[in-house]
Amino acid sequence: MLCHQEQRFVYYDKDLKIEAYRLSGIVQKFPNHFHDYYVIGFIEGGRRKLWCKGNEYLLAAGDLVLFNPKDSHHCAPINEECLEYRALNIPEERMRQAAMDITGRNLTPRFEPTAVVQCELSGQVDALYQAIVDDLPKMEKEELFYLLIEQMLKDFLSCQADRIPEGPSEEIQKLCDYMEKNYSTAITLDELADVAKISKSYLVRSFTRQAGVSPYRYLQSIRIQEAKRMLERGTSPIEAAGLAGFSDQSHFTNAFKGFIGLTPKQYQNIFTENRQAGGKR
Repeated sequence: MLCHQEQRFVYYDKDLKIEAYRLSGIVQKFPNHFHDYYVIGFIEGGRRKLWCKGNEYLLAAGDLVLFNPKDSHHCAPINEECLEYRALNIPEERMRQAAMDITGRNLTPRFEPTAVVQCELSGQVDALYQAIVDDLPKMEKEELFYLLIEQMLKDFLSCQADRIPEGPSEEIQKLCDYMEKNYSTAITLDELADVAKISKSYLVRSFTRQAGVSPYRYLQSIRIQEAKRMLERGTSPIEAAGLAGFSDQSHFTNAFKGFIGLTPKQYQNIFTENRQAGGKR
């Protein structure tokens, strides 16, 4: 199946404090990774296999996908079909605020399941995405946002959402915290094993089982997230590579494109063009 040119669009809405995100003409696989924000997306075209938290899903046009922060996932095309995808990226604090406004409860929502076949909510996601792209009045965007989140809380809120999550063990959480604090340094497996006072083999097995990704993939995800923030603020790709802990520019570019689908410079240009056009960022 022939694809048109790969495109990726990101719009930041300063009123809602969320991102509208679109992938078009994408064929590449995306490696196992996670985000530090919620993702509410839907497939416009192109079938995909998705793996998330140990489960496998077959996605097609009209299907909804829901990722909570730190949900590890990866995907691949079926028969090299081109992915057409729209999504909303919502910071965790923004979601908690919306949940409080809607329910009056102090909770951090957890949404289940990861994939919903032929979900009518896809239309609401699309409407809010388009409202952000078209820069509609703040009140109109807020109405669409709160209607969407209210429906999600009704339909997909996990019964465990307002409980303290079980989470990883203390030793594995210590490693996560350590990598999040020291991502810019050349962290080694020996170093992590010393931090947790466990063997390297046990560390790899236990970490991967509990976190859903390997220690190296976890560190890469953190570095990519930090590099994205730097690029969005205007930091040069060369400087961002060093500050995020990548050993060289080539390694950074390959890792970034593997996760995001674009080179660091292409990603940064999206935000530069938005600013020059009087966009949202």
